[in-house]
Amino acid sequence: MASIAKLVTTAVAGLNPRQKEVIFARFGLDGRGKGQTLAAIGDSLHVTRERVRQIENGAIVVIKRNIGHSAELAAALEKIRKFIAGKGGVAKKTDVVRYAATIIGGAKENHIDFLADASDVFHLYREDDAFHPFYYITDKDLKNAKMFVEGWVAFLKGRKERVFTESYEVQLAGFLKTKTIERTIAESYLSVSKHIHENPYGDKGLRDWPEISPSTVRDKIYLVLKKHGEPLHFEDIATHINRAKFDGEKALAPTVHNELIKDERFVLVGRGLYGLKEHGYEPGTAREVIARVLKTRGAMDTSEVMDAVNRQRFFKPNTILINLQNRNYFERMPDGKYRVRES
Repeated sequence: MASIAKLVTTAVAGLNPRQKEVIFARFGLDGRGKGQTLAAIGDSLHVTRERVRQIENGAIVVIKRNIGHSAELAAALEKIRKFIAGKGGVAKKTDVVRYAATIIGGAKENHIDFLADASDVFHLYREDDAFHPFYYITDKDLKNAKMFVEGWVAFLKGRKERVFTESYEVQLAGFLKTKTIERTIAESYLSVSKHIHENPYGDKGLRDWPEISPSTVRDKIYLVLKKHGEPLHFEDIATHINRAKFDGEKALAPTVHNELIKDERFVLVGRGLYGLKEHGYEPGTAREVIARVLKTRGAMDTSEVMDAVNRQRFFKPNTILINLQNRNYFERMPDGKYRVRES
């Protein structure tokens, strides 16, 4: 296995002291592990930013020549190129660095950045608002990846409900049937996109969907209750939010309680217990819930009323019984069943 120290030494052979100083600082080859900006290097050397760029460009010409004359460097770069090519010509930076470390002893991220910029065998795409940092081989590969991601994002925008009812994977499989691209390559393309995100529960989708990347306390509450599937005490909801670590911000129980009260999606179903309205829980007093159930389902006996009411709210049995006995609102029929008294 080649060592990164030996490969770097070979690559920078023949550089003058100033060129070597700039290159080592630019790519963190000086032991810092992180490259410096042109401005920072210029300040250190007491020259302009543009002068640093000129020195760097001159050094890169020499380095490229050295790489072309080194069989060991060429072989290592070709292996990395083939790895990226196997991903469709685009591969997430962390994946490439992890692979490079298996063929080049001591290789780290800054070293692969250096080899990319110095060789042109593959290229670095720096992180922006839409993409994580990644390496690509040709401009055509870059264009293909961007076009695929844009198409998939546009496809998903109109299928939010299907993603959550049928799964993200089912939707992707359907989308790929319309494309001439292998699943593994599609996944490589999507892995570099910031538009696709996975929440702590393993659900995938667009990052601007609150069910995927909840940004407000209310959205976090909603996701916790939706995934839990049954009502939770507001203190437990806060605990679940903090365990999920959506964005690192700690949720306080009083804040969670305040948000639960303000949002109609959440229903108080018991003392401090809240459930989702979409799960069938309905707001209202015991009398209002009983009346709603009887109007919807028709006359029922006591046990049926209790079962139906408790699917919407958690009331004590005596509370339901006392309300049923209120003759101003409910009528007990000869067969023992109850109905809403007609006004």
